[in-house]
Amino acid sequence: MARLFGTDGVRGVANVDPMTAEMALEIGRATAFVCKKHKKNGRHRIVIGKDTRVSGYMLETALTAGICSMGVDVLLVGPMPTPGIAFITHSMRADAGLVISASHNPYQDNGIKIFSRAGYKLPDSEEDEIEELITSGRIKDIRPTAEDIGKARRIDDAMGRYIVFCKNTFPEDLNIEGMKIVLDCANGATYKVAPIIFSELGAEVTAIHVAPNGLNINDHCGSQFTEDLRAKVLEQGAAIGLAFDGDGDRLIVVDETGAELTGDQIIAICARMYRERGWLNNDLVITTVMSNFGFNLAMKEMGIRQGVSQVGDRYVLEMMKARDATIGGEPSGHMIFHNHHTTGDGIISALQLLAAVKYYDQPVSALARVMQMAPQHMINIDVREKPPIEELAELQASIREAEEELQDRGRILVRYSGTQPMCRVMVEGPTEEVTHRICARLAGIVRTHIGK
Repeated sequence: MARLFGTDGVRGVANVDPMTAEMALEIGRATAFVCKKHKKNGRHRIVIGKDTRVSGYMLETALTAGICSMGVDVLLVGPMPTPGIAFITHSMRADAGLVISASHNPYQDNGIKIFSRAGYKLPDSEEDEIEELITSGRIKDIRPTAEDIGKARRIDDAMGRYIVFCKNTFPEDLNIEGMKIVLDCANGATYKVAPIIFSELGAEVTAIHVAPNGLNINDHCGSQFTEDLRAKVLEQGAAIGLAFDGDGDRLIVVDETGAELTGDQIIAICARMYRERGWLNNDLVITTVMSNFGFNLAMKEMGIRQGVSQVGDRYVLEMMKARDATIGGEPSGHMIFHNHHTTGDGIISALQLLAAVKYYDQPVSALARVMQMAPQHMINIDVREKPPIEELAELQASIREAEEELQDRGRILVRYSGTQPMCRVMVEGPTEEVTHRICARLAGIVRTHIGK
């Protein structure tokens, strides 16, 4: 049986195993049981939030029922960014926080992420414990009765609390008053809070894709599709465009010329400012194996050390905590500013970048020149199965041949997505022609052997 939890919680097509109401109820029961085991005394509470997918109603109700059936109370906050749920969980001293979201995936998908009482994503060991409780049926007959059954209530001021929290991460000695900003909220969880936060800090805000209907989250908008954002930035003559994903933990940026910045470039800009202002612990930044060659060179030139984790923001954070780093993240736009938050937060990442724009008094396009992107090409292949990459003999032979061609002028990374039935082939090299040619060849081999 495949592991229930992937690299970012449980995820799949809503109303299809494992993302069914029945499974959500069991996840709620198991999570509640673990919470009660870890804290013996007093009433227990779990926060539940969600993004704007139509299936969120179904899963929210099922989770609530499961949690209450184990004698634990539920605090409902409704649509709110994933990092907002992490903040509310810790702020209200709840025992856990559950987020119903499939992040940047299309609306028909959904997922469940779990945060600890401290606001961090659960480690693999605790997810394994929850999964074992579900599969073994050990808690099937635990049924509190009468006054011991849990209750559910809505937290009406959760959004206001999170807005204040985010605003307080912007440096007091800087301001963005009058700055023209375009926001793309992906018809997702940031659609209410993001325009308020940037407007209350004084920016002149234009917000697009802020009319969710349950079906249009991430639909050719947000961090995965920046075409509308680019057009609006140029139309408005804005200083910057900020694109969030469906659950608000990811940020992609468009500069004043319409050019897109990756997470690597945003991290490089912020790391430079943090180091100059004495905020970069140990002169260290944590990224993943997916970071661009150009980022690695930029860090060396700035005298900033770099730690490299496996792909996944949870693994970035684990290394950040172990090595006491302030900044970490991925090229995809997941960035963690650990001096402010326990998890990736697209809004907080945007505020740190805006602080750099004001600190250096330079346009975003000029700041982005802190690093030069090495030519990179990536192809995603839908796969029917995920055999170990090293067991695909023809692919391994082709990789070795390509590495001999690239020498020290590039690199190759072939890996499976942790959240989707997909294989990612990434190649960096000296020219666009070389990277595209090698990437296409490797992707073709993957498609032939395990493609759908």
